[in-house]
Amino acid sequence: MVETKKSFQELRIIFMGTPEFAVASLDALLQAGCNIVAVVTAADKLAGRGMKLTESAVKKFAVEKGLTILQPEKLKSPDFIEALQKLNADLQIVVAFRMLPEIVWNMPPLGTINLHGSLLPQYRGAAPINWAVINGEKETGVTTFKLQHEIDAGNILLQKSFLIGEDATAGDVHDTMKMIGAALLVETVKGFADGSLKEQPQSTVNHQPLTEIKHAPKIFTETCKIDWNKSVDEIHNLIRGLSPFPAAFAFLHDKMLKIYRSKKEYNTPSHAIGEAVTDGKTFLKFTCSNGYIHVTELQLEGKKKMSVEDFLRGYKF
Repeated sequence: MVETKKSFQELRIIFMGTPEFAVASLDALLQAGCNIVAVVTAADKLAGRGMKLTESAVKKFAVEKGLTILQPEKLKSPDFIEALQKLNADLQIVVAFRMLPEIVWNMPPLGTINLHGSLLPQYRGAAPINWAVINGEKETGVTTFKLQHEIDAGNILLQKSFLIGEDATAGDVHDTMKMIGAALLVETVKGFADGSLKEQPQSTVNHQPLTEIKHAPKIFTETCKIDWNKSVDEIHNLIRGLSPFPAAFAFLHDKMLKIYRSKKEYNTPSHAIGEAVTDGKTFLKFTCSNGYIHVTELQLEGKKKMSVEDFLRGYKF
């Protein structure tokens, strides 16, 4: 049992996060009445063609809400550690942030909670949404857990599952997950406040079918290149699992072709593997091992993202 003498609204909470995914959680916590004493986010960075100084999505939101903001370059720096200690937080919450050193995650009396985008222990790692879709999972979910030494291996607090549609992209799953995760996080904090939460070791949790633990490592360029020798299902899942970013790609007449959405055609191929087949007006499909992948949304190198119909109107084979 987690015990505390403070009410839900009295808990002093430090929130750590950077991208837009984390904004939904911070917003939900604030709307629920949580006492966010500070927000820790990434330092401003130069980005874009004009190399302008840009702020993280979490920082922009925190500024709007008038929250105290910390942007440490190094998480072990004495100044940052001292600033955290002065905040006297009861609990820290991490959503899509950097790996924390022990001196940070072990500082508050109630520890540090992380929101992870999978049903742990499955899909530990940096890209759980992408890999769940790439692997053709029918279900995924979110987990709140206590941080400890090993990455994504701490005791589970709460979990919530949801279905993945057959054609859902990683972006679609991301948008669903950020809202479900935000609600689960609020529920988790309330459980801390009333002492109702029981920590559960990941070794005791069983998910469908847990014959082996699947991992979610960082996505690299080689992961994104389409191998047309693979099956219709494998390629379709790769495309949607990498959409909208970083996007699966192939080559069309020596130019990189990013593919964001696709349709499946099961058929005995009558063209060479990897061959582009089109009527020049309505469809563009590529031959794979057991059929064809129809490209429905794409971006040719040097061009904008567009539908296949718009692309074919301006492209000559």
